[in-house]
Amino acid sequence: MTAESTRPIRTAVAGFGLSGSVFHAPLIAANPSYSLDGIATSDTGRRTAAAARYPSARIVDTPADILGLAGSLDLLVLGTPPATHSPLARAALEAGLDVVVDKPFTVRSAEGAELISLAARLGRVLTVFQNRRWDGDFLTVRGLLQRGVLGRPTRFESSFERWSPDVTKVWKAAATADDGGGVLFDLGTHLLDQAVQLFGPATVTHAELAVRRPGGPADDDAFVALRHESGVTSHLSMNLLCAQQGPRFRLLGSDGGFTKHGVEPQEPYLAAGGSPLDADYGVEDPDWAGLLGRDGHLDRLPAERGAYPEFYRILADKIHDGGATSALPLPVDPVEPVEVLRLIEQARSLA
Repeated sequence: MTAESTRPIRTAVAGFGLSGSVFHAPLIAANPSYSLDGIATSDTGRRTAAAARYPSARIVDTPADILGLAGSLDLLVLGTPPATHSPLARAALEAGLDVVVDKPFTVRSAEGAELISLAARLGRVLTVFQNRRWDGDFLTVRGLLQRGVLGRPTRFESSFERWSPDVTKVWKAAATADDGGGVLFDLGTHLLDQAVQLFGPATVTHAELAVRRPGGPADDDAFVALRHESGVTSHLSMNLLCAQQGPRFRLLGSDGGFTKHGVEPQEPYLAAGGSPLDADYGVEDPDWAGLLGRDGHLDRLPAERGAYPEFYRILADKIHDGGATSALPLPVDPVEPVEVLRLIEQARSLA
């Protein structure tokens, strides 16, 4: 094993909003396979916070400044607004960097497909941060399906509902759907990805998109129905103006059902300053255990422990094993997020 294959992966994060500060930077800093060497943000308050929390990282104003340091980096993580993902990922790949793109991968599926081809041609690693594949509640649902606990699955209901009457991010206040704005591109990207991961390829059979917040530039209330080739029907709802939240998951099968309420704890834990290395990271309060119904009985089923750090562990193994030439899997094959983008395009054509 060479020194290059074992030294930390020199990493920079572009963007230090929710994505960069709550997810990427803490997960990278907690993993000894990486060194967090650069953070790009032009916001004064965020620059101060980034410098205080990550004193060894170089704080610069823009992603372009990070690209200027490409010769001393291995990996660029894009936590910037969706409309910037395609041009910044292209520039990073051409600069010789491996790239992580936050969801949504790109604004249009064709852009994502082009980036995949470019990465293959240049021999670079390209992946997408679909972190909610490692939500504890999602892992619980996946485990039920893998064990056949509910028999043959028939209907899957999944919702992300929040009470966010005010738009606090400047870019979201102005972003239309053409810019990657709206709840379907935001929370919907997660719900669609999870449904396809569980039940396979699908077609959108019905979609509803609405703007509830006065003057909003893009949808903040959406519903999408999928018909999977496996025969399962998925109903996915996402709402940013929801004062009373329903179940996060409801799964029905030929032999039983499962219902899960509550908010998966990893994001709020990290947002409050917790570390992925903490003993209670990813562990859900037992009071939020789901209900498993079979043979007329209801049993409480605690959620599995959430595992966002798995994304960066799998990625480090891939890069250290030779990167694009390695046979090891990516944490997320970018082909799959492109399929999610195609479902979003179908939904918008029907709504």
